[in-house]
Amino acid sequence: MSGMELPSQRRGAARTAVVWEALRPVLEAGTPLDVLDVGGGTGDFAVRVAELGHRGRGVDPSPDALAALGRRARERGVDVGGLQGDLSSLLDVVGADSADLLLCHGVLELAGDPAAALDTLRAALRPGGTVSLLVAQRHAAVVARAMAGHFGQALALLDDPSPIGRSGRRFTAAELGALLDGAGFGAPLVHGVRVFADLVPGSLLDLEPGATAALVELERAVSSRPEYLPLATQLHLLAT
Repeated sequence: MSGMELPSQRRGAARTAVVWEALRPVLEAGTPLDVLDVGGGTGDFAVRVAELGHRGRGVDPSPDALAALGRRARERGVDVGGLQGDLSSLLDVVGADSADLLLCHGVLELAGDPAAALDTLRAALRPGGTVSLLVAQRHAAVVARAMAGHFGQALALLDDPSPIGRSGRRFTAAELGALLDGAGFGAPLVHGVRVFADLVPGSLLDLEPGATAALVELERAVSSRPEYLPLATQLHLLAT
């Protein structure tokens, strides 16, 4: 990692490395893909997949985010389309059978009806297409609240899948597997994301040489080990 990176960038690298590692086989299959990033914000993922030679588009309800996406794409010298909309209006914005790879990261938690949302994602994908889901996990949220001393909140969250506050729902891997199956997807490939990244003090990453690279390596190593899955802040699932 470059010494010029900001602390937030260093921690961000540790948090996203597992997702990119899981996406690599899809993105390096040899054929340019139509990639749609739903709720992609300022285009971090959409621009990066365009740099890899794919056709990236971002869908987001925020005009400011889409403007930032356009600026980022121009700075990187790639063409990325920005479309205003959200998951509920996705088919009106892009149409059915419009993507080979659909990224839905941090969005399903906010859907009023997750099953209907996955039906929409399925309809937007072409036959044989892949969906990439990144969602908050309930087990880790229970642990985080308990460690912060919010024992009542931790207890209430144990078995409650209902939305909580602005952060929305939290899922378990079993719940997501059932939802994907109901929407017609095959068995997903599941990875744990941010198993340790949210627990490591920021000062360690800022001051200890090589700490970020070592953390990224550790995150990759534990991401596919089922015994560490309940500790992951987020779950990443790939399904076709």
